[in-house]
Amino acid sequence: MPHKIGFVVVSSSGHEDGFSARELMIHAPTVSGWRSPRFCQFPQEIVLQMVERCRIRKLQLLAHQYMIPSKVEFYISESLPEYFTPYQAERFRRLGYVSLCDNEKTGCKARELKSVYVDAVGQFLKLIFHQNHVNKYNVYNQVALVAVNIIGDPADFGDESNITSREKLIDHYLGHNAEDPALEGTCSGKSDYISPLDDLAFDMYQDPEVAQIIRRLDERKREAVQKERYDYAKKLKQAIADLQKMRRPLDLPLQPLACPSSPHHQPPMRSLPQPEERVSENRLADPFLQEKPSSHCLDVSPQRPTVDRPPPATDPPPKTHPDSLPYDERPLPVTRKQLGAAVSEAERRDVLGDEARRADTAGEPEPLTEKALREASSAVDVLGEALVAGAYSKTWSHREDALLTLHKQLTDTPVGTPKEDLKSTLRAAVFLVRRAIRDIVTPVFQASLKLLKMIITQYIPKHKLGRLETAHCVERTIPVLLTRTGDSSARLRVMASNFIQEIALFKEVKSLQVIPSYLVQPLKANSSTHLAMSQMALLARLLRDLGTEGAGFTVDSVMRFSVQALEHRVREVREAAVGMILDLYAQHRALVLEYLPPDDSTTRRNVLYKTIFEGFAKIDGRPTDAEMRAQKRAAAEEAEKRKKEEIRALQGQLAALKEMQAEVQEKESEATKAKNQDTQERKVAPPNAPEIPDNHYLDNLCIFCGERSESFTEEGLDLHYWKHCLMLTRCEHCRQVVEISSLTEHLLTECDQKDGFGRCYRCSEAVSKEELPRHVKTRDCNPAKSEKLANRCPLCHENFSPGEEAWKAHLMGPAGCTMNLRRTHVLHRTPVLPPGKGPAATRAGTSGSKVGSKIPTPKGGLSKGSSRTYTKR
Repeated sequence: MPHKIGFVVVSSSGHEDGFSARELMIHAPTVSGWRSPRFCQFPQEIVLQMVERCRIRKLQLLAHQYMIPSKVEFYISESLPEYFTPYQAERFRRLGYVSLCDNEKTGCKARELKSVYVDAVGQFLKLIFHQNHVNKYNVYNQVALVAVNIIGDPADFGDESNITSREKLIDHYLGHNAEDPALEGTCSGKSDYISPLDDLAFDMYQDPEVAQIIRRLDERKREAVQKERYDYAKKLKQAIADLQKMRRPLDLPLQPLACPSSPHHQPPMRSLPQPEERVSENRLADPFLQEKPSSHCLDVSPQRPTVDRPPPATDPPPKTHPDSLPYDERPLPVTRKQLGAAVSEAERRDVLGDEARRADTAGEPEPLTEKALREASSAVDVLGEALVAGAYSKTWSHREDALLTLHKQLTDTPVGTPKEDLKSTLRAAVFLVRRAIRDIVTPVFQASLKLLKMIITQYIPKHKLGRLETAHCVERTIPVLLTRTGDSSARLRVMASNFIQEIALFKEVKSLQVIPSYLVQPLKANSSTHLAMSQMALLARLLRDLGTEGAGFTVDSVMRFSVQALEHRVREVREAAVGMILDLYAQHRALVLEYLPPDDSTTRRNVLYKTIFEGFAKIDGRPTDAEMRAQKRAAAEEAEKRKKEEIRALQGQLAALKEMQAEVQEKESEATKAKNQDTQERKVAPPNAPEIPDNHYLDNLCIFCGERSESFTEEGLDLHYWKHCLMLTRCEHCRQVVEISSLTEHLLTECDQKDGFGRCYRCSEAVSKEELPRHVKTRDCNPAKSEKLANRCPLCHENFSPGEEAWKAHLMGPAGCTMNLRRTHVLHRTPVLPPGKGPAATRAGTSGSKVGSKIPTPKGGLSKGSSRTYTKR
């Protein structure tokens, strides 16, 4: 079970005299905490060593009331960093950060207790403090930390070293003895339960001796419950509650005093935490590098202080009775929680009924001031001074009660009431609702929404007051409600946005088309981020619900608003505007394009417009620029791959030719020796007898189609290649003669017009770039197969069997390609050649006609004059 983890301060970047970082090792109401040096350099850092390697579950910081850092970062490590132990390379791992409030709203009189949930394992924790918030009291630009609390459990639970670690914890934490049960807290049967007694607020606002007694009593109570001694446990519980209501000595300061040298601020001592004591419970603002995913949400920007809700405890919280204080000045629920309570303000409001709330509030609402009487004179005349005085009261419960009373009165109004009275009552009620919507107290705000909803959906239809009164209600309240969508409280923002969306769909309000007109008003440059984001989100939701046909929204108004929002200073607002434009484009493509600049390279330099136009392409089913670049890159890589394969094949053929040439030379040498020997034994042959070679199979042969003809001299072969060979064709763009099998690669990589062609990702053929978008969109082309499975003819666009021989059958055979224009030429096939001497083997060979004869290159770029010279064997 997670519990308080002891620690020692390993190092700090500096401190003011009398405010060492070692003060953080003690938790008590009288501690002063740590302060940075005056006019120090930022960031400042503190390194803590926990008494055992543990899994940290919760970190708590108690900030100073005016020496407040703007941000605190958290780092964790398994061992000391290398600047402490040079032989170890372990470094700190960043967990995240929390931001602290500048405390202006409280006049720098309250200290913020920040709680963050983490899940990280280590033994060393580093805190980095950034630049301080500037205020009139912090004249030396210092940052301070009153207390820090670490809650977790041992990472190696079964290790015996935990026993000594527990002893270290006892030595370093308030002098506890070995039998002190403070570490265990109250058990609730859950392994991740954190006892309220381990919370930092318990130690910082409780007498140390009393805190020790409470912890021991709580441990005995837990043991009594386990042994089913419920009567004894009940007595212990009451004893704990009585101890928590003890009064502290008047000379016991609960808040650290300011430095005596600072004449600007001397915080008063107090016996109870002041109402403005701030407690917030957040996740770190950066994601964690944790062993397992966290189930808690990420709170990026802490706004209005929220109440730290502890896990449910087994005991009900003891009640305090500060009856001597006015109701609005009584300690907040967070203070009661710091004294050991386990319920939050929201839970308390849900539990307490109207009667209990009135019982806690003494007296009647204070009389209206002269200013209030002048302002609400019309409402007083209709509703009475008592009800209006409650609505104007300084006590929030009176304000809530006034709205609930008005709600009941309007609900019970009889049907036969005169129209004028009904209208005057409605307008007076709307006046009070409009004022209550601005209230910062959540119950009052909720009561105002409840009253407004009843007026629109029940009061007006019941008495048939008509559209005019509905319009009056909406027009008077919606602008104020929209401002509340930018509230610093996330809860109030959500409530206001959801209410606006709800009433916008009411049939009584929908027909007025009032709310859409407010939502498409241009965003103000100085409006808050929350307000802008809420308006964007609300507009997007209502667009999906209402559409742009006769519901108040038009393509014109929404596009004008969205285009203007693209210039907003907040990135999230700009991204929301992009999403809204894309959603609208899916329904009204032509109209949306009228409000955007042309899609050209200049416009696409703007990242937002580039995102928008690429989104349009995806909606239209067209390839985006990134996809087209990927296709070109894939085509270039494929061409390069084929080129390398051809080079390797040619190199292999060249090696084979050299080997064959060596064999021929060897045979010729042996023949010469034999001839010389025969010459010596016989008479010398006539000197004019010609030497007749016995191998002329390459003479008069086309190495592409295999046709043999006596007319195939050097010039005759060139003519054959240029006009008649069925395996070749002339490129229409550069007039070079190329093999039909390599025509596609020629157009993409070798042709003079290669920049005007692109490859279709479906059929793999070369298509003019002007026609490529239409070609891809129509999807009429025959898909190509893998080269291992089939060849692809660029003339008839059909797939056929793989291999080189299949090309001859397709281009020259009677059932072959019907688009080969040279098939009208009559083929004269030659007898079967010896094995290994066929056309496929001779493509890299020689013509055999004579020494130095020229034969056109087999692959790409064949022109009438281009050739490659080979040596005759």
